[in-house]
Amino acid sequence: MGEYSVKRIDEMEGIYGGAFRRAGAELGIESFGLQIFDMPPNFEGYPEHDHSQDGQEEVYVVLRGSGEFLVDDERVRVDPERILRVPAGTKRKLLPGPEGIRVLALGGVPGALYERPEPFELGAPDPAAAS
Repeated sequence: MGEYSVKRIDEMEGIYGGAFRRAGAELGIESFGLQIFDMPPNFEGYPEHDHSQDGQEEVYVVLRGSGEFLVDDERVRVDPERILRVPAGTKRKLLPGPEGIRVLALGGVPGALYERPEPFELGAPDPAAAS
């Protein structure tokens, strides 16, 4: 039998005050990026970003709650019944709904080996921590 990993989300190492969970590192995933993030109701601090620099495409799966993503200035509703894929060069920003949102984010660069960014390595300093 092969090895497997299982861990409660709330027990995974967090950064940004626990809002982002280092899920991929916690589970030992090496082939693609995997993070979980929890955003409180109507939180506006999720950064608008794209992945034009690294070429990563992302898929977002809502585990609970709902909200919208701004995808190149278009509002796209997300909830546990919808899955969103965003290509690398496309801007995106998460806007949690009134009950907040928990999202599973998967990412990778087409045709490339996955390299985990340093902030998502287990034990790495929290990027939000004061220097």
